[in-house]
Amino acid sequence: MNSMYIILWTIVLTVIFWIIIYNRLVALKLNRENAFADIDVQLKQRYDLISQLIDTVKWAKDFEQETLQRVVEARAWAMWAKSIDDKIKWEHALAWAMSWFFALAESYPNLKASENFKQLQTEISDIENKLAAVRRFFNSATKEFNTSILQFPSNLVAWMFNFKEELFFDVWEKRDELDKAPKISF
Repeated sequence: MNSMYIILWTIVLTVIFWIIIYNRLVALKLNRENAFADIDVQLKQRYDLISQLIDTVKWAKDFEQETLQRVVEARAWAMWAKSIDDKIKWEHALAWAMSWFFALAESYPNLKASENFKQLQTEISDIENKLAAVRRFFNSATKEFNTSILQFPSNLVAWMFNFKEELFFDVWEKRDELDKAPKISF
């Protein structure tokens, strides 16, 4: 009779232990998704600014249309991406297109002299700085989640309930450049 209580308590404690681990993984996953919601707010503001920037550049008739088209397409794909992972992937493309766009804009003195263009550049720079901050928080939440699903014994629960490692939100390979404030020249 005594051994039956021991077995029963062992089973109950084991089930409670697995439930606690599962709930922790769920909480970490939701924390990551919540962190991305902060990113999403900044991204929506940036998409609006990019749209205004494109409208501003359109008056420069000789501005390279292929570059504008790349920015427009990357922005559209990033805006309509459904999952966090897809949005991260399309943000890589948009970041590349925008860096190319601003590099090309340097060779247009009339464009650089435009007050509207300068103001939009400043606002985009401000959004990029805010994005860098919320990306760090998101990546921290992602790291905590990924670490938890790789550690024993939570890796067993993660495997049982199909928790997978999640992507970090690094804009591109030039990591050291992300830590610097964007340079804007007039």
